[in-house]
Amino acid sequence: MNTSVVIVCAGNSTRMGGVNKILLPLGDRLVIGVTMQAFQKCESVQEIIIVAREADIPAIEAEAQSAGITKLAKCVTGGATRQESVLNGVRCISRDTELIAVHDGARPLVKPEHIERVIKDAAVFGGATLGVPVKDTIKTVDGGLIVDTPPRKSLYITQTPQIFKRTLYFEGIDFALEHGLDFTDDCQLVEAIGGKVAMTVGDYTNIKITTPEDIAIAEILLGRG
Repeated sequence: MNTSVVIVCAGNSTRMGGVNKILLPLGDRLVIGVTMQAFQKCESVQEIIIVAREADIPAIEAEAQSAGITKLAKCVTGGATRQESVLNGVRCISRDTELIAVHDGARPLVKPEHIERVIKDAAVFGGATLGVPVKDTIKTVDGGLIVDTPPRKSLYITQTPQIFKRTLYFEGIDFALEHGLDFTDDCQLVEAIGGKVAMTVGDYTNIKITTPEDIAIAEILLGRG
């Protein structure tokens, strides 16, 4: 199915000391270049749309050209929230798009074969997200005290891409806008209208670069292939 990918890069990078993490070097490329290359390799992906800070767009476009990214359709500026930023990107998708994929620009190590797997699951269930089972025991805490221990076997760490059928995703957006809801996770848009979202199991190397140590970890993982 024709899939349009919205890569979100509009964060303020406060935990990186103000340095834009997507423009940091990673291997022979920048972080955003490695991210785009993963989707460039996917046969099901027809176009890539980048949502970023206006000041970063020239550097992103230059990196795309240097990295041989032919599927980059457009770069647009982000909004005040993540949901607004994603919506700015979604407004630019092609008319023949069947599936909408949303991915964090700071997850450069996502594997093309895992992207394709999420696309297949979304085509069947209407929505799907990449994720992995939690390794640790999770506690629910209230007022500094443990109040519950959810069963670990049912808990997953949610990653991206998160992919949805076009009609279902737009229905979720309409619902959120109508009710003044602002979600930090695209799955919540579909969950809010009772839609099904499959959990597609990936691996633990699909890390999100958030702090300076994450770049060092990503370099090691990238070097391991």
